[in-house]
Amino acid sequence: MKLVEIPKASGGKRPLGIPTVSDRIAQTVVTMVLEGCVEPVFHPDSYGYRRGKSALDAVEVTRRRCWRFDWVVDLDIKEFFDSLDHDLVERAVAHHTDVAWVRLYVSRWLRAPVQTRDGTRIPRRQGTPQGGVISPLLANLYLHYAFDVWMRRRFPQCPFARYADDAVVHCRTREEAEAVVEALRGRLRECHLKLHPNKTRIVYCKDDDRPGESECVCFDFLGYTFQPRLARNRWGKRFVSFLPAISTKAARAIRQTIRSWRLSSRWLCQDLADLATLINPAVRGWMNYYGRFYRSRCVSLLRYLDEVLAAWARRKFKRLSRRKTGAIHWLGRVARREPCLFVHWEFGVRPTAGV
Repeated sequence: MKLVEIPKASGGKRPLGIPTVSDRIAQTVVTMVLEGCVEPVFHPDSYGYRRGKSALDAVEVTRRRCWRFDWVVDLDIKEFFDSLDHDLVERAVAHHTDVAWVRLYVSRWLRAPVQTRDGTRIPRRQGTPQGGVISPLLANLYLHYAFDVWMRRRFPQCPFARYADDAVVHCRTREEAEAVVEALRGRLRECHLKLHPNKTRIVYCKDDDRPGESECVCFDFLGYTFQPRLARNRWGKRFVSFLPAISTKAARAIRQTIRSWRLSSRWLCQDLADLATLINPAVRGWMNYYGRFYRSRCVSLLRYLDEVLAAWARRKFKRLSRRKTGAIHWLGRVARREPCLFVHWEFGVRPTAGV
């Protein structure tokens, strides 16, 4: 298994274990067999890497529960994939299947050393490397017993949503939330895991119906930031509700991706249709995911894309090179003539002189 390190958004590097082609095929077969055994027993509020469930489903159920419960425990398990206990993983697999070759292959993959670029082999005594086909299923199985089943037994009154190792728990009072954190810290210790001391937080879901105060009134979950936001009721009256919208971290990553395209320097020989072919798949994905909730925040972010397109037009066409507003007006005329050329124009994001 080859070790590849990729940069993390929060700093540092994330190690990935890339299996050989033959191992990847074998892991796919084992995953298909094991998934049929464990999927029926998984908790309905486990959303990560499962058929018929998605991250947006987890965001939606969390949004609705934040209206019913005053407090949220925002959980972060420190170095989860690197900390899985091999013996506990094997016991969980053995509990669901007695197929000898499935159990044998899982054991071998867990303990297989990783090879660095210089050929050095590093033995592994714990953890499952991210990048393997079977790793998400093993992670879900591990947390099913370490977290899901335990929460249902110990705190049945506190619903949760979990996507792999990212989870939130809803509580009615701060005292209940503190009890959950303390008990969960001990439970994870039993499973050789650890709550991140700085990233695990208790959050107050503040809105117009909750006049109380707390030092923490927002949390991030699956690329969305939940916090008090202005909304309108069915009669058009404005009020403050606790709602999700695209997170600052995700918005920053989108801006960085747009900058990395370098439209004003690398694509001057192309026309707008060529740019649309490059841009539209990514923008459609962003809008489908981040535009599901509180779309106006995502729409305002994509106005930056029109700034980049206007900069491209100023460099490509001499008649537009002197004035920024001239390029914006030209782009606006194109948008009125071909409103479906760019995906974000279809969603109502149109170039204006105020951009």
